[in-house]
Parts: sequence; structure tokens; C-alpha cells
Amino acid sequence: MVARRGLSLVVAGTAAVALAYAAAFLPGGAPRWAPWAMTIGIAFLCVGFMALGAARPGRSLGPLWIPLGFTFVVLVGGFGLALALPGAEGPATRLVAGLPPRAALVVYGIGLLPALVLPLGYALTFARFTLDAADIERIRAARDERGGAPT
Repeated sequence: MVARRGLSLVVAGTAAVALAYAAAFLPGGAPRWAPWAMTIGIAFLCVGFMALGAARPGRSLGPLWIPLGFTFVVLVGGFGLALALPGAEGPATRLVAGLPPRAALVVYGIGLLPALVLPLGYALTFARFTLDAADIERIRAARDERGGAPT
């Protein structure tokens, strides 16, 4: 079930990104909705790939959906806010942490926040929702069959 949800997000994200790119070829350039389709598509793709990577057969992601949902909200909100902010930066623009406002939003918000929250979410749920003792034994057995070095 988790893999199906993750794959659905990847397919929807790919369709939205493809639609946004295709819109650039319309007469008169990309319409106003194209950057928003790109924003939603990127967020769907990121969260979908993360869900697929964390999915295990027959298991739910449980509370791991919380940091994944947080990442989706940060990506859509951050890119959306960057799109919505006025584009009148100049030499007199007030800097935020050394960067123009939109660049600071992308670097510190979109880049940094998920990088802090996601590893914490994975670490807190690893033992219960990711690998258990049976999975580790299965991995060791597969390694031994291939002639890998024992640990």
C-alpha cells in the first residue's frame, strides 16, 4: 500500500512537471499556472521518492508520514512564497541572513528545514518501521550467498 501511494505521488509529480515544461512551448510563453504546476510536481516527486525508499512490504510508514508531509508543505510553501514575492531585488534590497529574500527562502527554508527534520524522523522510526532483525538477517544471508565478507 505504501509503495502504491509513493508511486502515485511520483506519477502525479511527473505529470505536473511535464505539463509545466510543455506549457513553456505555448504561444506567448508559459501561462501563470505553469510555475505552480512545477512547484506541486516537484513536491510530489520528492515525497513520493522518499516514501518509495522507506517502504517495506506489508508495513505502513506510520508516523514517518509526518516528516514526509512536513517536507511537502515546506516545498510547496517555500517555492510558492518565492514565486509570490515581488521580483524587484536591487542593490538596496534588505538582505536576510546575507541573501536576498527569495534566495534566503529557497536556501534556508527549502534546503535546510527538510534536511533537519527528515533525518530526525527516519532516526526516530527506524527500529519500528524500517529494518527489523529479520530484514537484517535476510540481507546478511544474501550477502553471504554472493561471497561478501562476513562482519
